[in-house]
Amino acid sequence: MWHQGTHFLNHEQYIKRSLQIAKKGIGRTRPNPSVGSVLVVNNKVIGEGYTSPYGGNHAEVNAIQSVSDNQLLKKATLYVTLEPCSHHGKTPPCSDLIIRSGIPRIVIGCIDSNTLVAGKGVEKLRSAGCEVIVGVLENECKEHHRRFFTYHNKKRPYIILKWAQTPDGLIAPINRDERKPVWITQETSRQLVHQWRSEEHAILVGANTVVKDNPKLNVRS
Repeated sequence: MWHQGTHFLNHEQYIKRSLQIAKKGIGRTRPNPSVGSVLVVNNKVIGEGYTSPYGGNHAEVNAIQSVSDNQLLKKATLYVTLEPCSHHGKTPPCSDLIIRSGIPRIVIGCIDSNTLVAGKGVEKLRSAGCEVIVGVLENECKEHHRRFFTYHNKKRPYIILKWAQTPDGLIAPINRDERKPVWITQETSRQLVHQWRSEEHAILVGANTVVKDNPKLNVRS
């Protein structure tokens, strides 16, 4: 979707950084995507931000507000993992703030497939005279935003199917001491599962798991 131009490698570098900080919001921003944004002047980062919990600022707003000298914005490039929004929701459109701030160049990882945006943010920015580059590390950005895209494109939740199984196909002994847990996985695997639990919207288990293990299924609200 884009061609090699000025600062080709830097574009990828700063989108990678945007993806790094976007991970900080996973599990806290729903139903909004967890977006990351970086502001750069002369290959120096002057501001960063990621999406606040639902109802709060989007990544672009947090990045702009983190800049100590607003005059630098008129020379800055804004990097963002997902197309800036162009509609009013819980907060005003990010594209409007970008335009008002005088930011001349915006580099976007991937287009927002939500029908409320879906290219309208890019169109608004270009109509205001901004240079807009789209599709830098596009696949990586789509993978990061997979929960958001699954919901809007497939009209269903993003699903992780998880179970632990021995090489011979068993998941628990038939005769077990009910007072002691049976661990097939190692500690690192169990930590990963707790991370998944904190990132996803819901947890679904079978009846036997509830009866046998009495698991604590509470997740962050």
